[in-house]
Amino acid sequence: MSTSPMKESIPTLANATPIALEIPPSPRTHRALRRLQSAHTLGQSSNQPSLITQQHKQALQRNLSPASNPPSTSRHTRGRSNSDATNMTPPNLGSAGRRPLLRKKSNVADQLSLVQLVRDGPPDGDLIGALDSARLKILSQGIKSDTDGMSSLRIYVWLILLNAPVLETDSYLALIHRGASPAYSKIRNDTFRTLATDPLFRRRVSEASLIRLLNAVAWKLHDAKEERAENLAKSAGKINTANMQGSPELQSTTPALKSRARALTLTTEGSDAGGSEPGTYVQGMNVLAAPFLYAARSEAEAFVAFHRFITNECPGYVRGAMDGVHKGLALVDKVLAIVDPKLSLYLIGKGMTAELYAFPSVLTLCACTPPLPQVLRLWDFLFAYGAHLNILCIVAQLVILRNSILSSPSPTKILRSFPPLQSETIIQVTLTIIKKIPDDVYAEIVSHAK
Repeated sequence: MSTSPMKESIPTLANATPIALEIPPSPRTHRALRRLQSAHTLGQSSNQPSLITQQHKQALQRNLSPASNPPSTSRHTRGRSNSDATNMTPPNLGSAGRRPLLRKKSNVADQLSLVQLVRDGPPDGDLIGALDSARLKILSQGIKSDTDGMSSLRIYVWLILLNAPVLETDSYLALIHRGASPAYSKIRNDTFRTLATDPLFRRRVSEASLIRLLNAVAWKLHDAKEERAENLAKSAGKINTANMQGSPELQSTTPALKSRARALTLTTEGSDAGGSEPGTYVQGMNVLAAPFLYAARSEAEAFVAFHRFITNECPGYVRGAMDGVHKGLALVDKVLAIVDPKLSLYLIGKGMTAELYAFPSVLTLCACTPPLPQVLRLWDFLFAYGAHLNILCIVAQLVILRNSILSSPSPTKILRSFPPLQSETIIQVTLTIIKKIPDDVYAEIVSHAK
């Protein structure tokens, strides 16, 4: 999302239980050890323990395990054996390319609970510090909820993280009272099968409320497109008026150029090419809206959070061509090839690309995979650190299934429907593999849904 933290500031859980991913160790792990040993030898003449010595001890304590603390791979340059010692500088937690384990700077908001931060607002007006602290609390402690995933706090945390505007209930009711939107028939074709096998969702959220929410969003998006079309028409009218009055620039052009400019204007008026507005409704929006209705305490809250999410976080997912979803699927293949080349080659050899098995998971941010309480916990993490991380969460699920996939002659059966979500495990694996993603690929992940 636009206000989500940078890659370098996403922490690793210090107390997380290491997960055996059974991924072959990278050759960079051994090169890192050799560099540290070489630098340690060069620094032994000093009376004071060198930075290399301290880093060596820290590396030995962590054992440089690829599962618990993988080496940074953002810069793919081959180091030199001895001269690396002069390049070993103290970690700068604020510099680009560094991945701190935990934020060291003391923060007043750290002393408050997540409930207090939401209720009382940022202490001393420190909004950045309060958001930073809230994200870390969500990652390390989670949002307290019951066994059904219900929490009185969650929807307000989501609204804050999404930077959703304040909306009066009357504004939502006004959209409902307008009746059926142009997308109403498409909405009715999808709502009855939304999470149809999830008893928690069916018990708490009615189909009528889902229809009202999606229909109101469709009206809102329809109005936005109408407003954009009017603005384009006004701009075209001003240009035509200037032409009739005879601007010196256009008077000097040839009739052919004038005709071409007019044709281009007429084509642009009725086109959404290059626009950032999503369509009024595409299949899959019903599943995306479901967790918002389940977590919210009113339809109006769910409406403003969902509308903000699809227009600001993933407009590319709900445009007619779903270009953002297809970019995300290509990134799943690319990231898997980086994280686990053997698994990637095996799936490609079986003709299994992400387009065949990951489309629902990309489009719905894994909301298509039960159970719903685990979806809500995963969304807490995604909204805190960026919904684009869903791409890595999907790769994390493939890594968790690695042994089963490699030992299966037909992985299609395994990937036809993903196993039940285990949000904590997925988050831990995601935090592990994120350190292996090159910065240019990570930039593609951040922007793919826009």
